Amino acid sequence: MSEKQIEKIYNSKIVEDKWYQKWSENGYFHADAIPGKAKYCIVIPPPNVTDVLHMGHAYNNTIQDILIRYHRMIGAESLWLPGTDHAGIATQNVVEKRLRTSEKLSRHDLGREKFVERVWEWRKKYGGIIIQQLKKLGCSCDWARERFTMDDGLSRAVREVFVRLYRKGLIYRGTYIINWCPRCHTALSDEEAIHQDHAGKLWYIKYPLKNSSDYITVATTRPETMLGDTAVAVNPNDVRYKNFIGKTVILPVIEREIPVIADEIVDSSFGTGAVKVTPAHDPNDFEIGKRHQLPEVNVMNGDGTMNENAGKYNSVDRFECRKALVEELSQKSLLEKIETHQHAVAHCQRCDTILEPYLSEQWFVKMKPLAKPAIEAVRQGKIKFHPEKWTKVYFNWMENIRDWCISRQLWWGHRIPVYYCQDCGEMMVELDEPAACSKCNSTHLKQDEDVLDTWFSSWLWPFSTMDWPEKSPDLAYFYPTDTLVTAPDIIFFWVARMIMAGLEFMGDIPFRDVYIHGVIRDETGRKMSKSLGNGINPLEMVEKYSADAVRFSLLMLSSEGQDINLSERNFELGRNFSNKLWNAFRFLAMNLDGEQEFIGDDLPKDFDQKADIADRWIVSRFNSTLARITDDLEHFKLNDAIVVLYGFFWREYCDWYLELIKPRLYGDDANVKKFALHIALTIMRGLLKMLHPTIPFITEELWQYFKRDDEDLLLVSGWLKSDAALINEAAEKKLNFMQEIIAAIRNIRGEMNVPPHKKANILVNGANKQLLDVIRQHATYIKSLAGVDEIEIGTAIKKPKLAASAVVGEIEIFVPLEGLIDIEIEKNRLRKEIARLEKQLVGLTQKLQNPNFLNKAPEDVIEREQQKKADWEKSLEKFKSNLSTIDA
Repeated sequence: MSEKQIEKIYNSKIVEDKWYQKWSENGYFHADAIPGKAKYCIVIPPPNVTDVLHMGHAYNNTIQDILIRYHRMIGAESLWLPGTDHAGIATQNVVEKRLRTSEKLSRHDLGREKFVERVWEWRKKYGGIIIQQLKKLGCSCDWARERFTMDDGLSRAVREVFVRLYRKGLIYRGTYIINWCPRCHTALSDEEAIHQDHAGKLWYIKYPLKNSSDYITVATTRPETMLGDTAVAVNPNDVRYKNFIGKTVILPVIEREIPVIADEIVDSSFGTGAVKVTPAHDPNDFEIGKRHQLPEVNVMNGDGTMNENAGKYNSVDRFECRKALVEELSQKSLLEKIETHQHAVAHCQRCDTILEPYLSEQWFVKMKPLAKPAIEAVRQGKIKFHPEKWTKVYFNWMENIRDWCISRQLWWGHRIPVYYCQDCGEMMVELDEPAACSKCNSTHLKQDEDVLDTWFSSWLWPFSTMDWPEKSPDLAYFYPTDTLVTAPDIIFFWVARMIMAGLEFMGDIPFRDVYIHGVIRDETGRKMSKSLGNGINPLEMVEKYSADAVRFSLLMLSSEGQDINLSERNFELGRNFSNKLWNAFRFLAMNLDGEQEFIGDDLPKDFDQKADIADRWIVSRFNSTLARITDDLEHFKLNDAIVVLYGFFWREYCDWYLELIKPRLYGDDANVKKFALHIALTIMRGLLKMLHPTIPFITEELWQYFKRDDEDLLLVSGWLKSDAALINEAAEKKLNFMQEIIAAIRNIRGEMNVPPHKKANILVNGANKQLLDVIRQHATYIKSLAGVDEIEIGTAIKKPKLAASAVVGEIEIFVPLEGLIDIEIEKNRLRKEIARLEKQLVGLTQKLQNPNFLNKAPEDVIEREQQKKADWEKSLEKFKSNLSTIDA
């Protein structure tokens, strides 16, 4: 072991910066394409350039780093490819806001070219913040390969894909109802429309029949769109309206004549059973309009104000129009009634504005032909979801997939590679800008104004980042990648689309395993958000507790695919573990004299001859743990792995083995001490290797004290293999039995208030001679760990007077108390405790029987009080039992 100065307190700040710099500068994160060598590859879910690290990022990237570090240690050429996403709407919104606040300008004041220059400037200055933050967390990405979704290579890949899909007939331009954001002034895909429950209203409006005093009443949640109605529809089977079908009604306010039509899509149970038909402002109405050749009247501008087709309401905001229109209908006695109505309303994912279903000409991708092979790939098991439950979610979406609206009315993003001749109107879809029109040879060309949906570049990420469409060595070696780690909210946005793109353009799946982790929530279960102010800054937690503590705590709190309820105090768990690891190391170091001869992964050569029960037990438990951890990591059971490791290190290695070997360490026999230390150090080295993927910094620091001079850093040290021959079930059973005996004696000492410095004499009785022999053989351990002086063992020992007792399986243990405690003082103490608890229980029982409390108190408060009562009753029973033991 190295003779370097060992600090008493672990200083994470110095250690973490030192090791990250060394790993990074010396190329330890770099991976090369080495044909014939096993590889492992993850492409990072690219964070938006607008992002700063939040706890969800910290969790997601910790999982990825664990997997990469593990596979690097088992010998695979391991590439974690990093990068960032240009995030069209989000980034444009940020830069527009800065322009407004700092320069009082809009993007239109600058013009497109100058505005895009400003966005590139912003990206250069601020866009890499999250990358630096990921480094503070310990992410071992190959930073030399960092990509950006709008760098030259990826931009060319985007154009290549657009052109290929267009020429294949899978991209088309059409006029359809899309989700429109009046705030962002752009179309959105269905996946970007986030539905929220609203306590809205249902307005019942009378539509007068032409040349009649009769009318038909329709119910609507969006009265302002009635100005664009071109029909009223009823179900053909609805007998109430049989005589209305084919007649004409007068559209209120606008006074337009519109027909009453029959269509089976109409739900007779909704409202009055008659519905207004607005083909330009509702997807179902659009389809009805197509079936019945109805005109499409758009009454709204892109900014959410009404247009000239809205008559007197031209230029009025849509919601102001709603109020005024309802008032006008009421004054004209055309408003029959208003009901409250709970319904889901689509909001913009980025700015939360209520979206409008809007008739617009956009570019679309036909998805069903792409979805079919992607469904089969998962069905055949080529791609596996972890947890498996997400497979059903994937199938459900893919089997009901709709065409993807890919055009966005933004300036920041990949410009659609479509060019229009200004002279003859010819449209050209080309990889590079054409010099002249392919039809008339005119040079008066104009590129399509729209940009592509951000996800149109992201769905190519697993192969565009490796230089596709070029056939690069990296692409040949690292594709398909191996694992994708992501949250459930982008299964549709990203995961499914990557599978489709990989199969379409690479002819192969993009990854083999998809690990879906849970969402980070606050301690009450609410999703963390800026508006709620309940977020926890991971970098502040790194500064306060260490990166290792943050990583460890997040993994300890998670379980496969489940959400995490998190509070700041949870990070004490990771910090305490790091401190325990450091202190265990210092304990071993204090018992060494700088010797290195037995530092390694091998047990002492004379292990079989000299090892006692404790040695065989810890070696067996180590190999069992190693086998379990390895299997857990291979099957994405990361929480299980760290929980098992925690238990092995803290309880078995520290609380038991290091305590069991203290008599040997503090004894006079140098060879016995050396033998025990050899095993303890070997186990500690193995622990450092198993812990490294999760807590890389402290383990790398400790490795420098444990490694041989000819060994490299822990980061690239080999992962150990469990030796089944060393798993000794007999030794484990025997020592587990000894632990139960020791724990029983310790429990008696604690309950009976025996001072720690007083040694007890114990009696052990039982008929099982094998178990009695185990106690005889290992009595030294009982004496040193349970505070025992003498042990009497027999098959017919009776319980002495004034003795506490315990039963361990077939064995009875008696601890005579006379001389250990002052019996009278202990009796008085127990009586006082009993009286105190009985009094408290009376009050608590009355409280829990009080209807006032039960009706008004929150459920969790009632549950806490009920648990308190159960705990007090258990304590009372124990005190009474202890009193009866000594009150003879």
